[in-house]
Amino acid sequence: MNTIYQYTTLAAPAQAEFKDKGSRFLAFAWPVQSEAEIRQHVQTLREQHHKARHCCFSWRLGVDGNRYRANDDGEPAGSAGRPILGQIDSAAITDVLVVVIRYFGGTLLGVPRLIQAYKTATATAIATAEKIRLDVCQQLQLYCDYAHLSEAMRWCKQQQAQVLQQDLQQRCCLHVRIPLAQLENALAVLQQQRAIDVKLDN
Repeated sequence: MNTIYQYTTLAAPAQAEFKDKGSRFLAFAWPVQSEAEIRQHVQTLREQHHKARHCCFSWRLGVDGNRYRANDDGEPAGSAGRPILGQIDSAAITDVLVVVIRYFGGTLLGVPRLIQAYKTATATAIATAEKIRLDVCQQLQLYCDYAHLSEAMRWCKQQQAQVLQQDLQQRCCLHVRIPLAQLENALAVLQQQRAIDVKLDN
């Protein structure tokens, strides 16, 4: 299995609109990092568009792509959530939520046209969104005596490691995040600096 070192997501939220026979399909796309964040976005849209007939959505989280969900919200099975998810996957992006709000126009569209409408609205929103490539990162903890703190900080700078939190006592702990592509070489450098201990977060 190949190791993934980078992934693509949205740099900022985006939205688009598609109309068919009086029905309006409003697509909203967000970069997201957790299911809690997803629930909040969906709930907010439901409240803002409480007169809409349907609030369908799909999301995918994680670089391995194993966490996802597709919701039809009352539309015929497979006519909304799956087409939305399909467009997320076609764009090869992750850590993304797309919600499509449908205001019913009074005319039934039938499943094929529904699928096309949800696909088009989603694809347009994703196409207008700015994309960004991000590093897959590993979090770890560095431990050292205060006297060797400057060595640990210098290692962080050299290895492009971001310091997330510092616990500066007589025995210091740095919580850092490092690009996965750098990890092997960075750990090899650390092994030569016996004054610094390292623990990888799961």
